[in-house]
Amino acid sequence: MRLLFFLLFTAISFAQQTAQVDFIKCNSIVAPDFNLKKVVGSAVYHFKVLKPIDTIRIDAKNMNFSQVKINNQLVKFKNNSKELLLFEGFKKGMNWVSFSYEAIPKQTIYFVGQGDHRQIWTQGQGKYTSYWMPSFDDVNEKVIFNLEIISPKNEVALSNGVLKKTMPLDNHFKAWFYEMQKPMSSYLLAMVIGDFRNKVIASKSGIPLQFFIQPKDTAKFESTYKYSKQLFDYLEKEIGVKYPWQIYKQIPVEDFLYAGMENTSCTIFAQDFVVDEIGFNDRNYINVNAHELAHQWFGDLITAKSGKHHWLQEGFATYYALLAEREVFGEDYFYHQLYRTSLQLKNAAKTDTIPIMNEKASSLSFYQKGAWALHTIREAIGPKLFQKAVKTYLKKYQYKNVETDDFLAEIKKVSPTFDTEKFKKTWLEDYRFQIEEANTLLKKNTFIQTLFETQQLRKKTLAANQQKFMELLQSKGFYPVKTEILYQLKDVPFQDKKELLILAMQTNDIKVRQAVAEFTEEIPAEFKGQYETLLDDKSYETREIAFMNLWKNFPESRVNYLAKAKDWIGGNDKGLRILFLTFSILSEAQESADKSNYYNELVDYTTPKYESSVRQNAIVKMLSINDKDIAVLKSLVNATTHHKWQFSKFGRDKIRQLLKEDNYRVLLESLLPTLAESEKFQLQKLLSEKI
Repeated sequence: MRLLFFLLFTAISFAQQTAQVDFIKCNSIVAPDFNLKKVVGSAVYHFKVLKPIDTIRIDAKNMNFSQVKINNQLVKFKNNSKELLLFEGFKKGMNWVSFSYEAIPKQTIYFVGQGDHRQIWTQGQGKYTSYWMPSFDDVNEKVIFNLEIISPKNEVALSNGVLKKTMPLDNHFKAWFYEMQKPMSSYLLAMVIGDFRNKVIASKSGIPLQFFIQPKDTAKFESTYKYSKQLFDYLEKEIGVKYPWQIYKQIPVEDFLYAGMENTSCTIFAQDFVVDEIGFNDRNYINVNAHELAHQWFGDLITAKSGKHHWLQEGFATYYALLAEREVFGEDYFYHQLYRTSLQLKNAAKTDTIPIMNEKASSLSFYQKGAWALHTIREAIGPKLFQKAVKTYLKKYQYKNVETDDFLAEIKKVSPTFDTEKFKKTWLEDYRFQIEEANTLLKKNTFIQTLFETQQLRKKTLAANQQKFMELLQSKGFYPVKTEILYQLKDVPFQDKKELLILAMQTNDIKVRQAVAEFTEEIPAEFKGQYETLLDDKSYETREIAFMNLWKNFPESRVNYLAKAKDWIGGNDKGLRILFLTFSILSEAQESADKSNYYNELVDYTTPKYESSVRQNAIVKMLSINDKDIAVLKSLVNATTHHKWQFSKFGRDKIRQLLKEDNYRVLLESLLPTLAESEKFQLQKLLSEKI
């Protein structure tokens, strides 16, 4: 109850403040210290007092302040560890406040990596920028931010806006001056420091598009940023409003918390999407790329007033990303993605009873149901009227904050016959997913009709379906119809489906061949040769599936399979390299000297020198090989202290699983004296839990 009161009080306080005080511009200097995990900085805020107010608040989590001046006069202030409170020295009209500060942030700014291989990056969404820079947790306070970053001279510092100049400070440090021209919410302020290379190209409208990558990944540049210019040009044309900022930067960082974040003019995304040509076929950056780019209009240019209207950001970004993907991959892909999310939403509605217009709605609702809601409007009123409404909506509320009714009012203006109230009740205020309406829209696509018809063939015998299956497998139709056939064949005896499997392999479609790999667990000797060709497919996922199935089915050929996989690396998680190491260690045919080297290499991958995806993969494999290796158990404990919640949760859950056996409790307790304090704290918490 007290927490609820505090949140309510805070929201009311800032709502009152934005009505009485308008913060206009901020010039700040930020100097992060990697070794101390500390931020030292200063800032000057220009603000206008609109109405009399007793206290002006600037959010600042656990910061120390000095030299606080208003209009160049030292003033008294209060610092309650959550806010900087100003109560003297300002007047009605224009004012400015300046101060210096220090902070050791617990979140929102992350110091990642070791030695020369290190990065500093921020993530403000949901955590707020006020942990590393005094700013505003209230999204309705929009400010023009100009940021000067002090970084080691051999590293690159990046932020929102245009880089106006750089300046050496001494033999060790360099200053980077970034300038914005338009206001934005504080959570969209970004900073990245690290070792990067970049390329710049111009969009069709002349906007500089700057793409960054680590030096070790320069060979992956083209496949990572594939179609980026096409996506940008398409979205600018489709939305109908010129890109609202001066430049657009994209930066991959290691162990990022999410897929990407749409900081104004400066998207940060996860290193997992840095891929080579083969990795592109398994996991590419295109959807995330388009999604974060769409946010530059929907979220950055206009921002939802509160969590209740969050779908106006995520639903729009998801839908426009899907429209952009349609431009790249085609109409069938577009409808297949809509179909897949319709199934997710239909199933989720069985247990998820929170509608979109509720700040506690699920991500699936905000993103995918929001996109579906927009699709129903666009289909109902037509693309041209939809674009007209969106264009007016963006221009009317640019650099401001919006609610759902603001958007629906523009829809009503362009299409008076469209029932916005019914739409709102059905799609936004009702938790149920309108599956019948969705299916009607999906069936407008011929491929979806064929997919639905093929799914109905599950009710018939193979003999009845044989001819139809052969026709579909030899057609030029989109791959999900063919993978549906292979799913239906998975439990059919090989001799009965042999001809169909051969046709599937001959499609040379990566996804169809991957389905053959996945759904053919028992491989007859006569199919061995053809199945082995999957080891050369341009998909790391297919190679992994095929390798494991072949290993199980043909023990006599394991030496050959290890030789085949010896130089494999795989994606960002080193999946294929770790696969090779694991099976080499377990193989009876492997030389003991090689085994020792491979074992040490696999243990090394569990350590903090690597990204969490590599570490988790290696820890799982090592525990299956030697579940009492002290070095691996220490790496597992270290995982519980990691900033990435998915990895720290993995660490905790795995230790809980081990503690169910008494001998592990003794073993883990013996590690305590050797651990860092943060690791010791986490392990002691787990040891004290009731099993």
